[in-house]
Amino acid sequence: MTRTARKRVLMLLENNPFLIDVRPRREAQALLRAGYRVSVIAPRGPSGRVFEVVDGVHVYEFPSPPEAHGFLGYLWEYGYATLVMSTMSLVVLLREGFDILHAHNPPDTFFPAAVFYKLLGKRFVYDHHDLAPELYGARFTSGGPRGGLVHDVLVLFEKLTCRLADHVIVTNESSRQMAIGRGRVPPDQITIVRNGPDLTVFRPMQSDPTLRAKAETIIGYAGRMGTQDGLDYLLKAMRVLVHDLGRREVLCILVGEGEAVPHLRLLAQELDIEKYLWFVGWVPQAQIPYYLSAADICVAPEPSNPYNDRSTMIKIMEYMALEKPTVAFDLPEHRVSAGDAALYARPNDERDLARLIALLIDDPERRRMMALAGRQRVETQLAWMHEEKHLLQVYETVCAGR
Repeated sequence: MTRTARKRVLMLLENNPFLIDVRPRREAQALLRAGYRVSVIAPRGPSGRVFEVVDGVHVYEFPSPPEAHGFLGYLWEYGYATLVMSTMSLVVLLREGFDILHAHNPPDTFFPAAVFYKLLGKRFVYDHHDLAPELYGARFTSGGPRGGLVHDVLVLFEKLTCRLADHVIVTNESSRQMAIGRGRVPPDQITIVRNGPDLTVFRPMQSDPTLRAKAETIIGYAGRMGTQDGLDYLLKAMRVLVHDLGRREVLCILVGEGEAVPHLRLLAQELDIEKYLWFVGWVPQAQIPYYLSAADICVAPEPSNPYNDRSTMIKIMEYMALEKPTVAFDLPEHRVSAGDAALYARPNDERDLARLIALLIDDPERRRMMALAGRQRVETQLAWMHEEKHLLQVYETVCAGR
């Protein structure tokens, strides 16, 4: 038996059920294929089971707390999840045992568990998905100014978690620089493992004629619909496109769900664009290409703020994998991901977003060239198959005790 075959990994995942959160599932499957044994503690998913085996991964599930709204909701959600998951980790330790604790953030509150398990000789990998202080600002203060007690506490938690980690995984260079600067992590203890689409799922396909018949031009969005995701900018851009620029043969298909949806439906009424929108709701990942295959143009409307400016949005690369040209606000990591496969509007300017959508509506050849460039970029650089090897290198390093 190889050294890796004897290693057991316990992943802690709070942000989404394991069946829904794509990145942890891909990481778990990559580790399984490499000979590791993987268990996960995560919020309860669609099955409603306390324990299940998903494609070889042992998944322990707990009832999800209500999604945070404001400071008290934030405190309750993450405090509850941290306590429950830490307790469940003891159950996994006694039932199966594990050698490596792999914590996905948010939140950054697993450092007490990391201390306990490191004292028992376990290794600790910190998978830094989101900058929690900036995420809090984007969700609850409209991306407002830094500082304040909550921000400072979240920065402290992030620092503690970073310093305790045997290795830190980040999603892009912006986050790497934050881990070096704010987290004081030595550069050789940080590895970038980008989000990347699975090309077996996200591949060009013929669109359903019934979808294509819904409008002359279809605009697509697929992703989370939270406060920080900028769907209000997209709806305002649709108003400009329809009422100011006179592009009435359009339909925007919106795939996903989130706490912002009730507000977005009210906003659509206020802007008089209801008939130009289709809120599909949440669908399994494998069904997203069905809806986006009908799109002529896809949109990434995340506004510029301290959180989004440093975040990699996988939706952009999924659009590219499906050969869809993208219009997005001009954010640093958007350009890193999309390159020439997107047009970039002035940040937080819905009129410029609408202008670029109209420009692409009128230029099918440009759309075609952008689509081909995007697909080639994903195939050669950005797909998950290129990132998986970086994850396995992290584990080789951690298992060797370096």
